[in-house]
Amino acid sequence: MTKRNIIKIDEEKCNGCGQCVTACAEGAIQIIDGKARLVSEIYCDGLGDCIGQCPEDALTIEQREANPFDAQAVQQHLADAPSDAEAQSDTEAQQVSTAQAQGQGPALPCGCPGAMAQTLEPEKAREADAENQNMAAEPSQLGNWPVQIALVPTKAPYLQGARLLIAADCVPFALADFHRRLLGGRVLLIGCPKLDDADFYREKLTEIFRDNQIQDVEVAYMEVPCCQGLVYLVSQALEACGKSIPFKTTKVAIKGQILQTQEPKASKVSF
Repeated sequence: MTKRNIIKIDEEKCNGCGQCVTACAEGAIQIIDGKARLVSEIYCDGLGDCIGQCPEDALTIEQREANPFDAQAVQQHLADAPSDAEAQSDTEAQQVSTAQAQGQGPALPCGCPGAMAQTLEPEKAREADAENQNMAAEPSQLGNWPVQIALVPTKAPYLQGARLLIAADCVPFALADFHRRLLGGRVLLIGCPKLDDADFYREKLTEIFRDNQIQDVEVAYMEVPCCQGLVYLVSQALEACGKSIPFKTTKVAIKGQILQTQEPKASKVSF
């Protein structure tokens, strides 16, 4: 163990809203028994990205003896996110008035941050865009079928020479202009790293990359920690296929904004 920065959670101040959970890219924080808790020291990088998201100032950085941060363990942790939210307590969910006032449901005693119930308020159309409401809908940019990773033949004609967009299932619903911003000119494959078979995905994507002249790959995923497992699976498949394929990632917020785009070199990605 070494002395380093690590997150400290004041349970007295924590209202279980879960904003720190989605802010933590490493999945180091989970809501357990209605409170935010650090699930493992090795998942916490000590950078404090989660601190600014806490409305109760319940998070601080402290320097103490702790196990070193393990990036490889984080990747495995995200890829192995449970397929079902597992109850951590026999008690009912704690009702949190502050969280409800913020538009979120009561804190749930579940281990999966991506399954936390939230009520979102869609942005109202700007006056400047009012005239667009009378225009014809933009045409679909979808150029292939099927789109589910489980159903796409590994040697489908449209995969040869394709520019792939591998998107988490929830992305098209969160990103209002998904077709225009991400899909145009790309072959779409979709799946859920939380609910589907990760090993099957890894093997099938490896085969697709190996057997087709893929131009480049973009992975679009949600900000919740479990969704980053899709990035990990794709990066593993790219490494296993034996080719150097350009690879970029796009992270989408639950409320629909594009949070960041990374363009790593030679099929490598950082979280």
